[in-house]
Amino acid sequence: MVFPEYGDAMWPLLSNVKRPSRYAGAEYGSIPPKEDGKGLVRFCLAFPDVYEIGMSYLGFQILYFLLKSLPLADADRAYCPWTDLEGLMREGGVPLSGIESEIPLNSFDVVGFTLQYELSYSNILTMLDLGRIPLFTADRGENDPLVCGGGPGALAPEPVAPFFDFFCVGEAEELLPEVVSVLSSMKGSQRAERLLALSSIEGVYVPSLVHWDSLPGGGSAFSPLGPGVSFPVRRRIVESLDEAFYPDMLLVPSGGIVHDRVPMELFRGCTRGCRFCQAGMVTRPVRERQVSTVVDRTLSLVERTGWEEVGLLSLASCDYSGIFPVIRELSKALENKHVKVSLPSLRMDSFSVNLAAEMESMRRGGLTFAPEAGTQRLRNVINKGVTDEDFNQCLETAFSRGWNRVKLYFMMGLPTESGNDLDGILELAERSLIIGKRAGKKVTVSLSVAGFVPKPHTPFQWEPQAGVDELREKGRYLKGKLGARFGGRNSRISLKYHEPEQTVLEGVFARGDRRLADAILAAWRKGARFDGWSETFSFPLWMEAFGEASIDPLHYTERRRADDEGLPWDHIDAGVSKAFLLRERDKALQEELSPDCRPLAGMEGAACRACGVEDLCPAAGKLRNNNG
Repeated sequence: MVFPEYGDAMWPLLSNVKRPSRYAGAEYGSIPPKEDGKGLVRFCLAFPDVYEIGMSYLGFQILYFLLKSLPLADADRAYCPWTDLEGLMREGGVPLSGIESEIPLNSFDVVGFTLQYELSYSNILTMLDLGRIPLFTADRGENDPLVCGGGPGALAPEPVAPFFDFFCVGEAEELLPEVVSVLSSMKGSQRAERLLALSSIEGVYVPSLVHWDSLPGGGSAFSPLGPGVSFPVRRRIVESLDEAFYPDMLLVPSGGIVHDRVPMELFRGCTRGCRFCQAGMVTRPVRERQVSTVVDRTLSLVERTGWEEVGLLSLASCDYSGIFPVIRELSKALENKHVKVSLPSLRMDSFSVNLAAEMESMRRGGLTFAPEAGTQRLRNVINKGVTDEDFNQCLETAFSRGWNRVKLYFMMGLPTESGNDLDGILELAERSLIIGKRAGKKVTVSLSVAGFVPKPHTPFQWEPQAGVDELREKGRYLKGKLGARFGGRNSRISLKYHEPEQTVLEGVFARGDRRLADAILAAWRKGARFDGWSETFSFPLWMEAFGEASIDPLHYTERRRADDEGLPWDHIDAGVSKAFLLRERDKALQEELSPDCRPLAGMEGAACRACGVEDLCPAAGKLRNNNG
């Protein structure tokens, strides 16, 4: 099942676009398409952003090789064409096709989108339209593919729900084999029958089989349409990472990508309990890979792919209980191969810095840390767990170990934030220079400040979000005060803040309901593309689209939500309970900390916090008796 005429039509276009390597395919490690066979389910994995971002995402690699490993499934990939190629494809009538098979998207059985971030939503419509698939599920016929969504966006999917036939909520290694089995056994069945069968799988959400109501005051209510529909939809997880699927080969990109390295996942989950962090809440419980598994798989992948760097990945890699033996064994084995080992996420403590100092690739550049807030009070509110003493000792260690550049990440617009908290950001930057001077270093400090978005399934999901004017005022305040304090006399501190319009749009789609699909369609028709890229983003265009759809975007962002209000994601059970989130929200407003619940954290007060995943958490039983 190959359509060479479409591939022949695509190749001449590539001489007239930026970065044609994005579309070349033929990567080392790719697997040829399978021959058609009885019950074979063909998936096209669609990433709604450019190639170099999609290829940097480990989950996309896992999905590809997982599907290739299943006897009844095959996989291809598609990435969103940049605007230059999109225009040429429309002019030439060339459809978007799989990068390997050259099969148009509308000829696959399933087109599965990775929903990694909200500002890629308009690109979903671009890919569907170029792939000749009707945009709304209600308009698709029996011969159209099923359109599936997965990833973080599937935990709050309502703004794009009318475009999707189903969502996979949770970890694909657990879910996809069941989805493939159902679709394979029902090949040739009516579309409605296949969707009904999928809806019975725990972790699969079929929006057309769940009714949504908008309640007075702005709340949401959901109810299943008929028996057999799994409701509410509970996130599926892999209980053992050692036993879960992990590819023994990776796709090596045909051009430069954002993260060009062997990615090795150390563990999933986080119990640090940062109240702003959606990933830390929804990936619980913590599940680690054994040291031997990490080392053996990493060395095998380095040997097979030829990459010259290894990234040890997790939400907080330094929290991995086997981090020292992994670093020791990998460094010993890879030293003569000139392969570097890096830790993309560092805690703000001396342990992390000393660990980084042992790795050549980490010693070359600057170090990046995320205090998130400028004062101890506000860090207590968000449960960051970084003290002023941690900050001082971390930088003292870093500068004494040879570094002279640091990048510090902060947020603005956090709940209870005041002018003093913003001033604290600049005070920490100035303190960094002072600590560097004591260490005999001429230090440079880069400050990056992002607007805060109260994400679903976090303790702050009920809180309002700062608007465009407020965020811009805060950013300008920081810029102005930095200039007033240092002016041209000191260029060793730089500050950038994220565009407030993009932050607010992210909040609208992170916290919105099904009505927003009409605004997404209107904006896309007006030319919205790659809204996460500053060079293509247009906020006035989006405001026009909201107006055409009769939607007030501030309804989703600047409104405090009642504790008992029905939220647009209440039908998705991410694991953590509402009772736990409300307790953490109340503690935040009281500026109280919640210590890490894992024994390995070595923190006084470690106890089970009854977050909702106790039945799946290996540490919960050990800690439950200590829970106050």
